[in-house]
Amino acid sequence: MTRTLITGRYVVGYDGQGHVILPDGEVVYEGDTIIHVGYGYDGPVDERIDAGNAVVGPGFIDLDALADLDSTVLGFDNAPGWRHGRVWASTYVEQGPREAYTAEEEDTKKEYAFAQLLLNGVTTALPITSLLYREWDETYTEFARAAAIGAELGIRLYLGPAYRTGASVVHPDGRFGIHWDEARGRRGLEAAIAFVKDYEGYADGLVRGMLAPDRIECCTRELLEQTAQAARALDCPVRLHCCQSPLEIETMEERFGRSSIGLLDEIGFLDRRALLPHGIRLGGHRPTTASVEQDLDALAGADATLVQCPMVSARMGHFMDSFARMQRRGINVGLGTDTFPPDVITNLHTGIMATRLVEGDESACSAADYYTAATLAGAKALNRPDLGRLAPGTKADITVFDLSGFHLGQLIDPIQTMIMSGSGRDFTRVIVNGRTIAQDRQIKGIDLTRLADQAQRQFDRLRASYPERTHRHPPEHEIFPGAFPVRRTSL
Repeated sequence: MTRTLITGRYVVGYDGQGHVILPDGEVVYEGDTIIHVGYGYDGPVDERIDAGNAVVGPGFIDLDALADLDSTVLGFDNAPGWRHGRVWASTYVEQGPREAYTAEEEDTKKEYAFAQLLLNGVTTALPITSLLYREWDETYTEFARAAAIGAELGIRLYLGPAYRTGASVVHPDGRFGIHWDEARGRRGLEAAIAFVKDYEGYADGLVRGMLAPDRIECCTRELLEQTAQAARALDCPVRLHCCQSPLEIETMEERFGRSSIGLLDEIGFLDRRALLPHGIRLGGHRPTTASVEQDLDALAGADATLVQCPMVSARMGHFMDSFARMQRRGINVGLGTDTFPPDVITNLHTGIMATRLVEGDESACSAADYYTAATLAGAKALNRPDLGRLAPGTKADITVFDLSGFHLGQLIDPIQTMIMSGSGRDFTRVIVNGRTIAQDRQIKGIDLTRLADQAQRQFDRLRASYPERTHRHPPEHEIFPGAFPVRRTSL
């Protein structure tokens, strides 16, 4: 196995308790494993990498990683989402939903998304895609292909096809409802279980399995109970979007008379395997101090993980209340991107600012808190003490963040400067499992220009398909008006 020594102006090491900064430090890895972090390594090495004026740190862990051509960006100035195609029109369901992408296009969007994640310093990803553009759910076959695509690129993945028993719809008169197909939900869970069994440890351990039921309001109680039982039997992560929208919490109150977290606690869904984006609306439909505290007690007692996705939440005008509060309660909070760009650095900066606004306290959280959420907290959520840190015996998942850019201004502290002034575009090298995957904003063997052009063509076709799914089927230009009127004549 090749032994490599990498040095940089700052190394983010791990001392057994947390991250520490090692000025002019060094990291040595052999094959896929780190064997030394610190100073004065005098053993033989096959390769030396001088990262120069840079931060050598652990790879980020994205617990809700975009694996799609993100369509939430179309809602940036177009709210509410249900008026702009974010909920199926009931008339579309009556006609029979269809796939918006071909199998080849599904593969392209995953290749594109995985490449974007790598270039932004994400070495471990739990992909998420939208079911709005599917006939119903994701399939075993497409995720078998996704595993092969990820293995070829070299990214570390937790994979499992999403499934559901229901889909939210809006009727012509504006009433909301759910279209149920319980048989499909059961088949989807069966396919997901089969995938986890078949692909756990695929590609020399780069690919592992997870269960990914769709958002909580689109699942029956039975499907959630069966999912929890399967996750325990398989001992794999299970991710469920909840505490996310007014429609969700109103639906949960109507169906079960309790909050989303209350239901999950009641049925035994909550444990250390549970990953729960987005944790915004706790306490149920009409939250009280007592009902919110009850949800927090359940989360803390079960050792479940909340997954905060700062940028997509802030774009939509709401936010977890709050990251700092969860920390005080001992609740593990990991990080997800869940939108484009999958820029973890920008998400960290957004999260810090929004948490301080929510708390009304400029000292409510720090750069260290959020950097830890994107590394150590993600590793805890996955029960992977070999990820999210640079220490002997851990996986060689390493990033190099360039500090020499003029746009970064004056150096304050390597992590604070990274988050305040940098972005994902400042990563110059990404190493996964001891293999350099991205270097100088390129990925070996991938024509990024070709991939971007193909992704744009697919996105344009997807956007043009919106009228058939959207409430009352308005034309595309009414669903997505531009920031300013377009004129093609002289003024």
